[in-house]
Amino acid sequence: MTPLGDIVVIGGGAMGGAVAVHLLEDRRFDGHVTVIERDPAYRRASSALSAAGTRRQFSTPENIRMSAYSFDYIRDTLGLDIRESGYLYLASSTTRHILEVNHEIQVAEGADIVLLTQPELAARYPWLSTDGIALGSLGRSGEGWFDGYGLVQALRARARELGAELLTAEVCGIDVADDRVHAVTLSDGSKRACGYVVDAAGPWAAEVAALAGVELPVEARRRCVFVFDVERGAPTDCPLVIDASGVWFRPEGGSFIAGAAPVEQDDLPDLPLTPDHGLFETVLWPALAKRVPAFDAIRVTNAWAGYYEMNTFDHNAIIGRHPVITNLLFANGFSGHGIQQSPAVGRAIAELIVHDRFVTTDLSVFAFDRIAAGRRVEEQNVIG
Repeated sequence: MTPLGDIVVIGGGAMGGAVAVHLLEDRRFDGHVTVIERDPAYRRASSALSAAGTRRQFSTPENIRMSAYSFDYIRDTLGLDIRESGYLYLASSTTRHILEVNHEIQVAEGADIVLLTQPELAARYPWLSTDGIALGSLGRSGEGWFDGYGLVQALRARARELGAELLTAEVCGIDVADDRVHAVTLSDGSKRACGYVVDAAGPWAAEVAALAGVELPVEARRRCVFVFDVERGAPTDCPLVIDASGVWFRPEGGSFIAGAAPVEQDDLPDLPLTPDHGLFETVLWPALAKRVPAFDAIRVTNAWAGYYEMNTFDHNAIIGRHPVITNLLFANGFSGHGIQQSPAVGRAIAELIVHDRFVTTDLSVFAFDRIAAGRRVEEQNVIG
């Protein structure tokens, strides 16, 4: 019989690495952890291609708590640098009430968020056009951005140091019998017996789940990021700004980066990871120039694309056990905020395996069984 402490984690990005580290840091865990990653160069991995922002401006308390723990873990435990310049959400007169309601939730959770009126925004950010903006929400601390690839490598190094096996392979089968996973099959035909399997496969999580006969509503949705230089009058003291139009931008070194979700009919699964420059010309640039007059004269110098692991059910995380195959656990579907919450999710999955319950933060709101029950967990935001 396979010891329950033999854990297979499928996916070696930030999420899989965080699961391994938190398992092995738990003194009550005395098993073996294997992290299986098919692309150790991370050429297509969301963790490496993410813009890697971290925020506490959510409307769901559990999301705020996960981001708060993860911020401290990334900065204080792993020692990675976080540029703590904040997020600035901008709302029109018709959506300002969403910022106000969210602000109450965020402050109740201890987040350092302040609401700014139109005159206050204009005074604080003279480079910002406030036309059509009624209210802003700024994270004064605990928000910013970091090196996503650096987080992946730090977690992998820590997992290896703690004794995890980091295996380059592809899982092509999951053996399920009597409502339990017993082994995974690798592409070379070999098998790995296991007491638990964690699906941390990011945009490809549904393919992994399907190997166990499970339908998971997660798709790979392309998101493009554009790097540009400003000819003159570049914004200073600039946070990550999310415009009411849905376009976002922030500093990156001496340049800026920006992005936006495509229109719904163009947001198709599994598009190639090549930037859509038409999106910049038709959507981003007009919105950028409207919000920051200096952005009327910019030059795109680079671009890349990565995948969101989009939960098509409610755009929120799926965390925890399968209701029937109870030794199959999910850490999927974060729809754009996974890397910033990966340490907290790693801790939560480790607690379920070692302690059979959530110990520090109850994340049962994100349980798999909410999908069949139709219980959506939807973030309230001012976009769209």
